[in-house]
Formats: sequence, C-alpha cells, structure tokens
Amino acid sequence: MAAAAPLLAPPAEHADAAAAGGSEDQLIVLHDVSWEEYEALLAVLGDRAGVRVTYCDGVLELMSPGGPHEGRKTILARLVEAYAEQAELPLSGYGSMTVRRRLAARGVEPDECYVFGSVEDGGIPELAIEIIEKSGTINKLSVYAGLGVPEVWFLKKGKLSLHVLGPDGYAETERSRFLPGLDTAALTEFMVRKGDQTTVVRAWRAMLRERGQR
Repeated sequence: MAAAAPLLAPPAEHADAAAAGGSEDQLIVLHDVSWEEYEALLAVLGDRAGVRVTYCDGVLELMSPGGPHEGRKTILARLVEAYAEQAELPLSGYGSMTVRRRLAARGVEPDECYVFGSVEDGGIPELAIEIIEKSGTINKLSVYAGLGVPEVWFLKKGKLSLHVLGPDGYAETERSRFLPGLDTAALTEFMVRKGDQTTVVRAWRAMLRERGQR
C-alpha cells in the first residue's frame, strides 16, 4: 500500500534505537493516519519486539520502551500473577496483544493485559496495565473506553492508579473490580523494593501467605 510507505520507516528506526540500549522511552506521534494505514503498519511490524502502537481517531503513537519501563512492567506483572496464584484466581495473561476496533477508530497494545479465563481471538481483555514514563498526545483512557476494557491500571512516577469503566466513563478507585482483595498500597511498596525481581516476588508470596490472602 503506497500511502502507508511513509509510516514504515519511523518504527524501524525507532526499534533500532531502542535495541542499541536506550534507557528512556522513545515516542513518535503521527497525525492524519487512516485506519488502513494503521493496519498496514501493524502487518509490517508483526510481532516485532520493541515497538508498541496506539491509534485514536487518526493519531498514531509509536513507543519503544526503555529498560526502566520494561523492568517496572515486568515486576508489576509478576506480583499480580503471584497474587492471582495465591488467591486461586483463573488469571490468564496476554502481554501486549493488539486490541482494536475499526468502528471505534481505536487500537492499543498495553504493557500487560489479562482476562479471568481465556480470551478469544479478537477479544477484549478485562484488565489492562500501562506504564507511563513519557506522556504522548493520545488520551489512553479514551482509547480503552472506546474498546470497552473494563479496568485499566496506570503506573506513573511510582504511583499506581486504578480506573474502572462505568456508564459515564472511567472512575478512579482504590480497589480492583477483578482483584478486590488485593492491597494496592502493599503492591506498590513491593514494586519499588530494592533487589532482584525473584527475591521481591518471593517476599511478596511470603507476605500473602502470612496474611492468609485468598
């Protein structure tokens, strides 16, 4: 598709820059991008690691996460998954799978996403997690609302915020709809602990057992 060609060079360069060892997130924003160009770009990128794509009403963001971003995403995911295992919840992770709806003119690749059970091809996750190191121009909650994702978490500057979708949009909440027994203050404290991830997760599991977390 000739019209999409100008869109293909930036992500490749972007990914190469990230692979060279950049520690900060790299962000590119493109405007007046059609849905067809967005889908053509997704097809070219395929499963290439290092580039996450968000689309909203003609605006396209390409983000290459740096090391700190990926580290925070991974430890948060490991802690959530350890909690679900301890609580015997049927949590299934789908990583940064592409979630998109043409009629809503929205698409996103979260840092992590989950369902409680399993998701069908083209399905919508129940919980999405975003690590915000560098803010773009797209309102992520608007994207997730258009896609109908019931719950979204943002981790920004060490603060974890939870947002639950209702009739009037998202409302920030202290408790997860899907993980109501989860102590988010404790989760945040463990997330920023010093040490390797395995040691932190082991300590988290021990704390959950002591509390009899179910």
